Amino acid sequence: MAQAELDAAADKRPLSPHLTVYKPMLTMAMSMAHRISGVALYAGSALLAIYLLALAFGPGAFSAFSWIANGFVGHLFMLLYSWALFHHLLGGVRHAVWDRGLYMDAKGRELITQASLGGSIALTLMTWILTTLAG
Repeated sequence: MAQAELDAAADKRPLSPHLTVYKPMLTMAMSMAHRISGVALYAGSALLAIYLLALAFGPGAFSAFSWIANGFVGHLFMLLYSWALFHHLLGGVRHAVWDRGLYMDAKGRELITQASLGGSIALTLMTWILTTLAG
């Protein structure tokens, strides 16, 4: 085929819809949050590994990385990391349920999406409350 014929065929094909075409929905936002939390878990796990290595190498190395667990920044990091962990876990469960063909109707999708969001927040709060009471 000539290049002109290929260009003409490409012009006739419909374009893939963009985010501006779709009405924003909770399932769309949670799908994006699932991907973002996955990336955050990579970065957070790397920081956690660095923190644990510094702890293993002794007080000199640990003092350089103690900000990861101490103070406001460290607590905020651990709070967000624990939320990302629970959110990503429950998002995976949500997708596994959908893979089985369950909750695929409009009300079911909304219900399971709300449950995964509420569950991730509740599990994060329960974890922090229990660790605060235990410590």
